[in-house]
Amino acid sequence: MTYVVIDACIRCKYTDCVEVCPVDCFYEGENFLVIHPDECIDCGVCEPECPVDAIKPDTEDPDGKWTELNAKYAATWPNITVRKDPPPDADDFVDVPDKLEKYFSEKPGTGD
Repeated sequence: MTYVVIDACIRCKYTDCVEVCPVDCFYEGENFLVIHPDECIDCGVCEPECPVDAIKPDTEDPDGKWTELNAKYAATWPNITVRKDPPPDADDFVDVPDKLEKYFSEKPGTGD
């Protein structure tokens, strides 16, 4: 099992989770975070840290869509290991539906 970041993170991008990760397996996009599935040690400490419930075990990703997306972007986006402030409008996007189709950016973030 590994953990994956799902669409609830898009445009919210709270980074509380990255500070608690013991293996630094988070990678940063412009408006989304991903977990590298080959680096995640399945400890689960990141899951309760996410204020928008955007981190799930891959067992809750039955079609593998999020696992695949996390792996794809973890291979190209920069590593992030320290907490950053969320976007100023993060709270406005917490309950927005269909964020992957409407708001996801493939652009990398800045990392550490």
